[in-house]
Amino acid sequence: MRPDAAPAQGNPLGTAPLGGLIRKFAIPSIIGMLVGAAYNITDQIFIGQVVGLLGNAATNVVFPLISLSIALAQMTGVGTAANFNLSLGARREDRARAFIGTGLTLTLIFGLGITLVVLLLETPILLLCGATETVLPYAQDYLGIVVYGLFFQVFTMAAGTIIRADRSPSYAMFSSVIGAVLNVFLDWLFLYPLGWGIRGAAAATVISQGISFLVCLAYFPRFKAFSLSRKDLRLRPEVIPAILKLGVSNFLNHLVMMLVNIAMNNTLTRYGALSIYGSDIPLAVSGVVAKVNMIMVSFAVGLAHGCQPILSFNMGAKNYPRVKATYRKAVAVGLVFSFCAFFLFQCFPRQIISIFGSGDPLYFEFAEDYLRIFMFMVCLFSIQPLSVNYFTSIGAVKQGIFLSVSRQGFLLLPLLAILPRFLGLDGVLYAGPAADLMAVILSLAMIRRSFRRLTALEKEAKETESLPL
Repeated sequence: MRPDAAPAQGNPLGTAPLGGLIRKFAIPSIIGMLVGAAYNITDQIFIGQVVGLLGNAATNVVFPLISLSIALAQMTGVGTAANFNLSLGARREDRARAFIGTGLTLTLIFGLGITLVVLLLETPILLLCGATETVLPYAQDYLGIVVYGLFFQVFTMAAGTIIRADRSPSYAMFSSVIGAVLNVFLDWLFLYPLGWGIRGAAAATVISQGISFLVCLAYFPRFKAFSLSRKDLRLRPEVIPAILKLGVSNFLNHLVMMLVNIAMNNTLTRYGALSIYGSDIPLAVSGVVAKVNMIMVSFAVGLAHGCQPILSFNMGAKNYPRVKATYRKAVAVGLVFSFCAFFLFQCFPRQIISIFGSGDPLYFEFAEDYLRIFMFMVCLFSIQPLSVNYFTSIGAVKQGIFLSVSRQGFLLLPLLAILPRFLGLDGVLYAGPAADLMAVILSLAMIRRSFRRLTALEKEAKETESLPL
């Protein structure tokens, strides 16, 4: 029987045709991730159009904190969802219940924690993230309001992953879409008719995230797999390590992205000051390209999250051919999107940059080079995040952790430290595609080794079944 064939009965995660199943889970997941990214992208567009270059630079300085909140949400959301589906695949409902309750409570704790830390250390954090003297006041105005939405963001993103794992991808998508649509309207209202400037964009984000939070919260009394009560939400110390274990690779991936963002901001301002562009233009352009890159990240991570329930369930059910087939189909989909993005970035860089506001000729000159060069390997971008999610979903924690930090930590950070010493500001641009290419090669090598292991397990299982009783 082919791995994507559909027997007449059984859990659809283990029996339905893979093409339709991936579409069912991945499309809402991708939309949900894109909508989540839309908060920052929409703010960047309105701020760039109304406030200008310094506003774009300010949002870039705040962005590492957004990455940190996403990292926390990924750790509890993916860790909880993967363990939940693995437990259901192994028919252990009591353990699945423990994961859901503990995961939700951990998410609330982490959301409150990051909010308190940022409130106490706002200005030192902004200076650490690369704020220049001219950018700092704008960054303080923006973060001073956005900080109150970090709690909502952490919970909504983690809850969305858990809701998808409960076979409700459309609801998870709706919870994100309703907030994003409201954010666009409020951005327009607060920045144009009311003229609140960068603070208006921040207020629009917080209000919209609060609405999405309430929508997600309303789902859990109607959880599909089993009924949840308040007593289920108590922390169970025995399952916390398992949640963190399967979620840590995604956490580290986004944590290292945060560190890279900080390093890049400081490198751009340092070497930019020695160039004709100055410090603020590279900082602003980096913020714009980071938001464009969020579209790529959102698609790849959304596709990966959509495949997570399928991978985890079938790994738990020991349906190894279906695990491999799911990864292959996901990569094929990801490559189609990646090549389309490559074409757009190479052919229309100025038009893309112009969406985020205007600037002088030097601004557009640097922005076009930055987008074309730094995003050159976007054609293969989806392979690494899909591979990270593959290892996390099947419980291969060490491989997931190693691969999740490889592109940003082991490759990009050293290149950012080395190449600018020889190439100046251009070294930052070329560090991106060099790290991407090496990360793809590493990912495929590790996937090939994992597939060989699954093939051996499949052969071993068949031999065991053929033994006479």
